[in-house]
Amino acid sequence: MIDMDGEQDHIHLLFQYYPQLSLPKFVGNVKSVTSRRLRSEFADTINRHYRKAVLWNESYFIASCGGVTVSQLKTYVDGQNTPD
Repeated sequence: MIDMDGEQDHIHLLFQYYPQLSLPKFVGNVKSVTSRRLRSEFADTINRHYRKAVLWNESYFIASCGGVTVSQLKTYVDGQNTPD
């Protein structure tokens, strides 16, 4: 993981990976682990505002990039609105 930021309804992750990595499996693992962790650490807040059985929906978007530097990508991710 290189950087992370987000907006009210989604997050942006900047990460480096090996070409052999199965991206759908990676995204599934990230969502699974973060859901368990967030529900554990912030149970009262989540239960007060969120009633669904799943925290993340199944959709995601991945884009690879060429022709830009990691610092340019980091600037883009850092420029997103950080959730409260």
